[in-house]
Parts: sequence; structure tokens; C-alpha cells
Amino acid sequence: MTQDQIILFALFTVVFALLLWGRWRYDLVAFAALMAGVVLGVVPAKEAFAGFGHPATLVVAMVLIVTSGLVRSGATALITRRLINNSRSVTRHIALMGGLGGGLSAFMNNFSALALLMPVDLQIARKAGRPPGMTLMPINYATVLGGMATLIGTPPNILIAGIREDLLGAPFSMFDYAPVGLAVALCGVSFIALIGWRLLPRRDETDSEETDLQAYMAELTVPEGNPHIGKRVQDLYPAANDSDVAILGLIRNGKRRYGTAAHVEIEAHDALVLEATPAALEDFRNAMALNFADERREELLKAEGRGLQLVEVVVPRNSRLDGKTAQAVGLDWRRRTVLMGISREGRRITQQMRRTVIRPGDILLLLVPQETATSVIGWLGVLPLADRGLAVADNRKSWLAIGIFATALLAASLGLVYLPVALGLVVVGFVITRILPLAELYSQVDWPVVVLLGSMIPLGSALESVGGSRLMAEAMLGLAADLPVWVILALLMALTMTLTDVLNNNATVVVVAPVAIQMAQTLGVSPDPFLMAVAVSASCAFLTPIGDEANTLILGPGGYRFGDYWRLGLPLELIVIAVAIPSILMFWPL
Repeated sequence: MTQDQIILFALFTVVFALLLWGRWRYDLVAFAALMAGVVLGVVPAKEAFAGFGHPATLVVAMVLIVTSGLVRSGATALITRRLINNSRSVTRHIALMGGLGGGLSAFMNNFSALALLMPVDLQIARKAGRPPGMTLMPINYATVLGGMATLIGTPPNILIAGIREDLLGAPFSMFDYAPVGLAVALCGVSFIALIGWRLLPRRDETDSEETDLQAYMAELTVPEGNPHIGKRVQDLYPAANDSDVAILGLIRNGKRRYGTAAHVEIEAHDALVLEATPAALEDFRNAMALNFADERREELLKAEGRGLQLVEVVVPRNSRLDGKTAQAVGLDWRRRTVLMGISREGRRITQQMRRTVIRPGDILLLLVPQETATSVIGWLGVLPLADRGLAVADNRKSWLAIGIFATALLAASLGLVYLPVALGLVVVGFVITRILPLAELYSQVDWPVVVLLGSMIPLGSALESVGGSRLMAEAMLGLAADLPVWVILALLMALTMTLTDVLNNNATVVVVAPVAIQMAQTLGVSPDPFLMAVAVSASCAFLTPIGDEANTLILGPGGYRFGDYWRLGLPLELIVIAVAIPSILMFWPL
């Protein structure tokens, strides 16, 4: 290997190791690697930021903006509102919701499609009296499968098209992915609806009537003059049992007391540590004349002069709360909001609420002024579990938004307009018609993903230019010598799936796609089947909750554990390979 190859392989090894470790966010890791590549001379300085202007990066950013416009206009709500029907069987429900999610995901980000359907699914599960975990993961995976059918359905497809254009001279068009993607999606959703959901463990089946999936850890404070001051904590147990609340301990002067708290006499300003559902928590608060928060936060809330409401939200990755505490974010003094409780996979929170580091997948119970609830949710970047949106939809513009979007897609599909330009025109149209406020335009872009793509694309190009991709391709072919091409394709898909299950799928594509092209050229066959194999498998992060941000999003609401994902994900990945290989060879012959 040459010196440049050694440096680039070392950089990619460090990047992948840091992404697996997860200590630092992926955009920081990728950007630091890009800067290191420039300093070490393996990435030309003039090309260091070319990735930020790459069509794939721009398309990903604009798809997120367009998705937000479709949601805000009420276009997607036209469909989802009609789905509230708890009389359907689980199979029919998953088939319907999964089919709808897959259809939406073909033309919008799959994370956004899931965010639209998740509150509907949770509401239906509550009305049907079944645990949400039976259906939430299947619907999530169905949205992923649907995104494989079009160019803009998933970022890996966009990246593959860009890499094909860079290395082979022409990109894939909008519906080039459709023959293979539709076949995989149809078989995958059918498996999920008929068999797959039965492979998931069933938990908390007797507690499905509550709006939350697990009881929250919460705190209520004892105000001055409370009639229970001077009583022992255990004296409150009968009232707690009547309200279906568990008293776990007491906090006094910032110090937690659990095992010995039962015999402690209650004083003013003490905080009772409780485990309860939202309804039970409110019942106990009223019965015991307790406060939601300490005096300072209570005064901030009362200063709003408005009514208060409890809001349940789930924390996605990269939200304002991810990896921070409510105290660090300034939830109370900035947004007049109090963190009332945290639900985290059934585990007890052992710190004070405001000092607990919040993780992706946590479900939070927030006390919010009624008139600012929507803005608080949007500011935090969290997703509501109840049937309420991040912004008030203007239903009068639903069909206008659909018309603008459909016209642009048709023009791009017919080759009349370059796809990034078509999406750019949609963004301009949404702003001009006030479907999407100009003030919110840039807030809709997932900037960490943009930075990741902008940083990884130049590194991938550098690896290709120094012959690193060829070296990797020859090594893989050496291991798979004398095997049929379809077996090599299957091994390539298995490798890509393994990487995307633990790494960001965009980073996986940047590395694997050029290797796939080199493998095809070495074998003397068309590279398109190999690129299609990478495109399909790069979207299949089905084995872990960290492979895709949507997988993390459902962790808390579905009551899932880390090991639940492979139960449905592993057979689904095998089915994807079994369906994709013959479909690829049929529609994209060697």
C-alpha cells in the first residue's frame, strides 16, 4: 500500500471506531477526519468543502425541508386522520399502516413518515387495548422498506446516484430504484404483517389503556403550610395506593433518600420521588395538595397567566435535550416548562429530574403553558406522543402543497429539470405560498447529517483517487474467488447490512459503493447490480436501535429493549437479501 492509502485507511478506521464508540456526535467525527485529511495532504485543500455543494448533500437537505412543508400544509394529515380504527386485526392494521408508511416514505424522509404515523398507531393501540410494541417496530421497518423505491426515498439512494454520476458519468433517475425496491418492500411488508410482528416479545399487555407506555419517575414538592408537614413518608402510603402511585423516596436539600425515607418526617420544600402514570400523578397531587415544581419554578409558571397542560414527548437523537439535563438546557427559565417525569425502558431514574441526563428514546412528561406547548415542543426538537402536531397545519393549502410537489417530481422524472433544481423550486414555491414560513426554513434541515455528508464525500473521493477502493475490492474478491456472481452480491449485501446496523448508513455508502463499482469492473460485469445491492442493504439497519434514528425514536414508546430488534430484524434482512438478489439480476442484468 502507498503512504496515502495507509493514511486514508487509518482515518476511516478511526472514524468507524469513534462512530461505534458513540462518545462524540457523528458530524464532529466526520468533520474532524476531513480536516485531518487536509492537514495530512491526502485531501486537496481546494476540494475539502466540495462535499457541501455535492448534489447528494443538497438533495438530502431539501427533501427534509419539503417534508416539513407537506406536514405543515396538512397534506399528510389528510390521510392519517382517516386511520383511527381500533377494530382491525393486528395483521390488517400493520398491512394498512405499513403500506401507507412505505408509500409516504417513497417521497419523504422515512423518519418524518414514522413521526406522522407513530401518534396514530399509539392512539389506535390504546383504543384496541394492546401494547404499542406489537405494531410500532413493524410500521417503522415498513417505512424504511418503502423508501427504497425512489431516488429521494432514503439518503443512501441519493448518495448512490451521486457516486454513480461521479464515477460512471450518469446518476440513477427518480424511479430506477422502483423495480427492485417495490419487490423488496412488497415482500418485506407482507412478511412483517403476516408473521414478523408475532416474533416480538409481548410486554405490559394489561397496562395498555394508559397514554404512556410505562410509569414515569416524577417529583412533587411539599409547599409551605401543607397539612402533611410533620407526618412520616409512610403515612402517605395509603393515599398513594388509592391513587395508584408508588412513593420511592424523598429529596431534601438536594440529597436523595430512598430506603430510609419511609420513617422520615416531611418538611416544607421536600420533594417526593414517585412512580406513576400522568393521570395517577395528577390525582395524587390534588389529593395531597402538592406542587408540580419548587417555588421558583412554580412562580415562573404562574407568571404566564395561562392554563397548564401535561405533554408527553419522545426524545429523538440530536434534539436539544439529547445528552443534556433539563437544568442545563434552562427548560424552566427559558420556556416556562417543567420536566415532570422520565420513562426509560422501565428503569428507575436515581437522580433528581432536572439533573438527569436525558437519552434518545426517553419519554418525557412536561408541564407546559397551554398557549406555548407547540413552540416548546418545536424548540426542544422532540416529538409528541399525543395527537398534536409541532405546528398548526393550514389545511386550506394541502392540495396546493401536493400539486407543487407532484409537478416538480414529474418534471424531474421526465428529465425536464435536474432533481436538485426541482426540489429547490419546491422549496421556493412553499415559501412564496407561505406553506412553510421563511423563519422556519433552515430549522427544518438536519444539519448534523449535512455536515456528515459534506465531510465524508471528499474523504470517499480521496480514497477512490488513491486506489483504496480498488485495493478493498480486490481483497474481497480474493476471499470470494470462484464463487458465482449472485453469491458475491449476497456477501456484499450482508457486509453492507452489518456496517449500517452499527454505523451511519451514509458513511457506509460512501465507503462501500466505490468498492462495489471496483468489484464489478474487476469481474468484467456491469456495476449497476452491485450499486443496487449496496443501495438496498444500506437502508436495512434492522438489528439494533442505533443503526437508524427512527429505530431510536421507537425505543421508548414501544417499550423495546436492545435485544428485541434482531427478533424481527434478522429474518427481515434475510428476506430482503433473498428477494433483492433475483430482482436485481432480473432488472439489472450483468
